[in-house]
Parts: sequence; structure tokens; C-alpha cells
Amino acid sequence: MTDTTTGAAAAPNPHLPPYAARGLKGRILSGVQPTGNLHLGNYLGAIRNFARLQNDYECLYCVVDQHAITVPQDPRMLAAQTREIASAFLAAGVDGTKQIVFNQSMVPEHAQLAWIFNCVARMGWMSRMTQFKDKAGKNSENVSLGLYAYPALMAADILAYKATHVPVGEDQKQHIELTRDIALKFNNDYKVNFFPITEPVIEGAATRVMSLRDGTKKMSKSDPSDQSRINLTDDADTIAKKFRKAKTDAEPLPSDLEGLSGRPDARNLINVYAALADMTPEAVITEYAGAQFGTFKPALADLAVAKLSPITIKMSQLMQDPAEIDRILGEGAARADAIARPIVDQVYDIIGMIRSRPF
Repeated sequence: MTDTTTGAAAAPNPHLPPYAARGLKGRILSGVQPTGNLHLGNYLGAIRNFARLQNDYECLYCVVDQHAITVPQDPRMLAAQTREIASAFLAAGVDGTKQIVFNQSMVPEHAQLAWIFNCVARMGWMSRMTQFKDKAGKNSENVSLGLYAYPALMAADILAYKATHVPVGEDQKQHIELTRDIALKFNNDYKVNFFPITEPVIEGAATRVMSLRDGTKKMSKSDPSDQSRINLTDDADTIAKKFRKAKTDAEPLPSDLEGLSGRPDARNLINVYAALADMTPEAVITEYAGAQFGTFKPALADLAVAKLSPITIKMSQLMQDPAEIDRILGEGAARADAIARPIVDQVYDIIGMIRSRPF
């Protein structure tokens, strides 16, 4: 930037956040839990967009290992899966030198701010979280307190960095609304304009990918049937076989989207094709109107293999060097902490807690 009156470089505006000073639209925080194999739903709902957003935003991409332990985990598997998620971020195109890739537990401000938010959030808000109801089922008295309270930790993940945007799938939108409620209540309670009101970023034709065995259920790592999902570690033959065996019906594809009403399995496969091909579902229907699934599913399988195989290969290569992944995560955590620490220090000042540290 140049001062037009003197020709000298203008001083940066100290009131602008760093991303705004660099001409970026905002700061993004998003994360993925290291629990079970990554699948197509994780990729289309979140990870693919991570690379696409990094040119316009300052990005922090987090492996949320503290969220993972709300249910029992094998410690050795947790460490391995943390590295696998980080490798998926990088394999999908995230630039680990320009953006920040880290795991949540390395940055203590997440847990520190989460406790404060536990004291800001209301029980009624938490009780309305549909994901808790889905995960707890009939055993709500026996699940961990962490599973009940984890939306407050999710809010802390976001607001520890004053993130302005969060790319999420449709099923996570309620948690972003809770984050906004917590930010507003904190600002109102302490009469400050401190936390931003974060916006969800929900993009693409398949923000909620459904099971290949039941189009009414979300594709899930926890489904006992491996045939229900496409894992990012599946090879080309496995991907093709799973799509060929995907549940459909006997009717041909219709000529418009209205013809998919009451056909959840068919609608799911159309949405997946559209997302992988960067097309609208309407355009896919136009191209394949009248086709039988015996024609459509092999085309979908070929498309999925072409899009996913390079990521699978790159992930495998990265996972051969766990020390390098750990180095990337460690450097990312140091950079993340440099952003979060002064923000959380200010939160302590606002609420009247002494935060003098000899380190």
C-alpha cells in the first residue's frame, strides 16, 4: 500500500486483523475428529473445501483429538488416526507452510476457553443439540460429561482464534449457531464487542453424504458395514465394487429432480456425482435422464476413482514418514498458539482473572 500524497509506503492499520491487512476475506477454523477411517462424506463435506478456501482466507485446520476422547479411544489408534487426518488435509491440497495444520491438544487455550464457555452456555442450549441426542440415544445417563459439553469446546476451538468463518456440513450448522449464541452472550454479559459472530460456510451439492446401503442415514465411520461408505484409504477396485453394489431402485433416472422424490438412495448417488464432478444435481439429471443404474453407477465409480485415488496415494506416502507429520503438527501448533494466547489472555482480563505467567 502506498501513500498517494508522499509516495511512501503507508503504515499498516494497527486496528485491522492480520488477514484483513493481507486482503483476505476472514479467518477460517475447521477440524476433523481422528476417529475411524476418513470417508467420502468427510472429504466432500469438509476436507475438499479446505484447499479451495485457502486462497481467500487465513486458515487453521485442526485435528480435534480432544473431541475424540468424549468416547473411549485406544491410545495407539488415536495417535495413528491423528496423523492420518493431518495427512488427508495435506494430500487434499492444504499448504502446510502457508496455512496452519495442528492438533487441538497441543494448544492449551482450547481447553482453557472451553471451561469459560461452559460457564457462559446455558443447560437448555446444550440439551437442544441434536447430535448429542443422536450419539447418546437411550443411554444418555451413561455417556461422558464431555460428550454433553463438547459443543462448548467446539465454540472455544473457533473463538480462540476469533474465526470469522467455519466450513461445515449441514449437520454441524446447529453447533455454529451455538457458537454465535455463546459469543453474543459473552459480549453482552461483559459489555464488550470482543468475539465475532462466526458465519458457517456450507458449500457443494453433497454437504451431507448418505450411506451406500441406506440413503436415509448419514455415511458414518461407525457403521458396522464397510460397504456403507467409501473410505479415503480404499483402492480403486474397492471403490468401484462399493459403488456397483450401492443400494438403488429398479426405476431409471428421471428427467428432473422432482422425479427423485421418495428415492433417497438415487438422490444420494446423484448428489455425490454432482459434488465430485463440480456440477449441479440438475445438470447430472439432464445428462443421465432415462439411464438405468447399471449405466450410471459405473460412471460414478470411474469419476470417484479419478478424484480420490491421487489423494489416497499421497496420504499413503505421507504416512510413511510419521516424524514429518509430527513436525508439521508441532510447527502448526506453535503458530496457532501465537494467535490464540493473546486472545485468551484478553478474555481473562475481561472476566477479571489474573493471567500473569513467567513463560
